[in-house]
Amino acid sequence: MDAPGRQVVIVVFDGVKMLDVAGPAEVFATADRAGARYAIRYVSPSGEAVSTSVGMRLPVDGQAAEVTAPDTVVVAGGDDLVTEPIPADLIDAVRGLHPRANRLVSICTGSFVLAAAGLLDGRRATTHWQHADLLARVYPKVRVEPDALFVEDGQVFTSAGVSAGIDLSLALVERDHGADLARAVARDLVVYMQRTGGQSQFSAPLRVRPPRTVALRGLVDLIAAEPALDHSAAALSGRVGVSTRQLTRLFTAELGTTPARFVEQVRLDHAKSLLDGGHSVEQSAREAGFGSAETMRRTFVARLGISPAGYRHRFGSTG
Repeated sequence: MDAPGRQVVIVVFDGVKMLDVAGPAEVFATADRAGARYAIRYVSPSGEAVSTSVGMRLPVDGQAAEVTAPDTVVVAGGDDLVTEPIPADLIDAVRGLHPRANRLVSICTGSFVLAAAGLLDGRRATTHWQHADLLARVYPKVRVEPDALFVEDGQVFTSAGVSAGIDLSLALVERDHGADLARAVARDLVVYMQRTGGQSQFSAPLRVRPPRTVALRGLVDLIAAEPALDHSAAALSGRVGVSTRQLTRLFTAELGTTPARFVEQVRLDHAKSLLDGGHSVEQSAREAGFGSAETMRRTFVARLGISPAGYRHRFGSTG
């Protein structure tokens, strides 16, 4: 039987990003109305109201230190967390809540608070892609996964940008109360059910600036739309009427990568999406253009450090 009245404590502070608070709160509140029985509580380090990123004052229910037995602690993010020293009282508040909580969650740059508190040392974690390098550089004990929407390591969960906080919250609701209730929440909020944690924050074509050369832009669009086509160097150069050497120069100059590397990344992204959706390894390899499951396995291990089967087990949809 589900535990009644799971307390979700959302930690806020001056400058907190409003969507980092509102997104998860709406998921848990909607789930509560659907029968999940979540109780949401907002706390700050001082117990005083805070000013949010949109200038609105946000009242709180009390001080973080007053919370005794939370089920889930959610640490929201904020722009100042990556540009200014993190307030000591915020770090202390989260550090104090951690041993009392069943699970600890960060949204977007909230991961920097967890890292500053030492709670991500030796753990896998993610954050917004714009700040992933900074997180890895400032906190070298954290194993940063910059491309994941959200990451679970033990009972610590970290997520990417604001919408990824909704994805993670839906995943937690599904874990607590099953896929049917989580799907009902997603339908109510008109959001995806749900992008899985291993899905890329953005696909290969979005990682690079659009090519200036019209022909190259069309080639990139074709690779993204039809990854299973023949995208060998010879086939690609033939489509744009240049030599393979010239094609490589164009890719390097405009996209900062080689044709083969770009094609491989597109296929990897596509295969991850297929595995996320519950497709078999063999079907994913075929539809993503790898040709064989073994070729895809070698790519996954080299690029992600995990086999396709392991990835599917970790991130695949439960239905």
